[in-house]
Amino acid sequence: MNRDHMLAALDGGTWDLIVIGGGATGLGAAVDASARGYRTLLLEQGDFAQGTSSRSTKLVHGGVRYLKQGNVALVLEALQERGLMYGNAPHLVGDLGFVVPRYRWWEGPFYGIGLKLYDRLARRLSFAPSRLLKPAATIDRIPNVETRHLLGGVLYYDGLFDDARMAITLARTAADAGAVLLNYTGVCGLLKAEGDICGVQCRDAETGREYEVRARAVINATGIFADHVRTLDDAESTPLIAPSQGVHLVLDRAFLPGDTALMVPQTDDGRVLFAIPWLGRIVVGTTDTAVPGPELEPRPRREEIDFILRNAARYLERDPTADDILSAFAGQRPLVVDTGLGDSAATKTLNREHSVLISDSGLVTIAGGKWTTYRRMAEDVVDAAAALAELPARPSPTRDLHLRGWLPRVRAELEPAPQRSYGADLPQLRQLLAAESGWEAPLHPRLPYAAGEVVWAARCEMARTVEDVLARRTRSLLLDARASVEAAPRAAALLAAELGRDAAWQRAQVEAYESLARGYLPDA
Repeated sequence: MNRDHMLAALDGGTWDLIVIGGGATGLGAAVDASARGYRTLLLEQGDFAQGTSSRSTKLVHGGVRYLKQGNVALVLEALQERGLMYGNAPHLVGDLGFVVPRYRWWEGPFYGIGLKLYDRLARRLSFAPSRLLKPAATIDRIPNVETRHLLGGVLYYDGLFDDARMAITLARTAADAGAVLLNYTGVCGLLKAEGDICGVQCRDAETGREYEVRARAVINATGIFADHVRTLDDAESTPLIAPSQGVHLVLDRAFLPGDTALMVPQTDDGRVLFAIPWLGRIVVGTTDTAVPGPELEPRPRREEIDFILRNAARYLERDPTADDILSAFAGQRPLVVDTGLGDSAATKTLNREHSVLISDSGLVTIAGGKWTTYRRMAEDVVDAAAALAELPARPSPTRDLHLRGWLPRVRAELEPAPQRSYGADLPQLRQLLAAESGWEAPLHPRLPYAAGEVVWAARCEMARTVEDVLARRTRSLLLDARASVEAAPRAAALLAAELGRDAAWQRAQVEAYESLARGYLPDA
């Protein structure tokens, strides 16, 4: 993907569909629309997956917690979509065993029956059957599990992925199918003709130039910012989104040394807590806290961090402390408001299913959902937009569409993480790394990335800033925030050489990144 080439295409006449938003849902919509043959443009105000879509729990899952709520339809849909993601992106989505430790006699039949239902709902797309574990087998799976009063565990399976790398893969898949995608190009207005939306006004953040771009339909896929775009259409529109903040802590692998995740089904206030092995670290979370409004860069609150540490300590023999945190990150979920709930209703009870709304002027908004169901959300919203625009009716091909870099699973799993996420592009990356002295060397001793991956990110994946590289093209910021700060000057130098930037730009980039990274350290 070359941003200059993409930007030049903005002057290219009327588009079939314009998608606003470069997160999971918007990128999925761009893949779906372009795969159907519709002329598609995607505009993102920041970087791809800069917000919620790079800050998930890293799970591709049906949602065990929703079984407890009795929402079988939601679980069934998500399990089916989990299976499709697993088949369409073997280089990005893997399976992972989860253990629910048992400390009371009734937990065995209670969780065992629930997880057997989970297996049945997945049907042929199930990864492996759940089963009860004895205490010794539970300890073998979770070596650091709290052993006092341990009666055993329940083992089940779900999916694991790298959310930001999935987002970049979707962007490249859409581009391969003919879509034009632009990051750092914000929509500042909607164009109308006789009261109907006929395009957007957008601004390139790098040049400051503004464009008026025409389209047969416009899709609002901006997640937590969906209400902002809706007010561009109608200043009196009723709020649709109730943002909820989730926080995760990243710890050293020593806190969960096995290859199995830990699932705590009930914390202090009834929520679910996960401890997940991911890219050589442990991700522990999440919280679920109502927030007054959407933020592009939310920060973990002290009470959220303390909540996770306190509940994790109950199930781990070695208790993590704030000093053990390598990174703490927050993301905000775009929960759809249930108008039957009062203002005091807890966000964990709000609707996580998605909704498609079409305004009187024709703005098509997709809201709600989660990463696992991104493909179904994209299919639904493109169906609606294509019908509104009277485009040729074409079914979505994405159920069986292999994403960019697809490899047979047996080959994909031979490659080490995190480089596995490049899939079939990995030989080209290795060729690039060998092209210049020092590019094969580690970007930082505590990070699993080569220096030349910065160049690849700029050359092939439209990275424009040090943050793009260290937060999303690589996951350095999440894996070790302090190490990523130490790597920032080297990343800035490599990026500047590739993009033709000067020393002043490098200094400004390093300063901006250091300021950002401080928000990922609880002691900052």
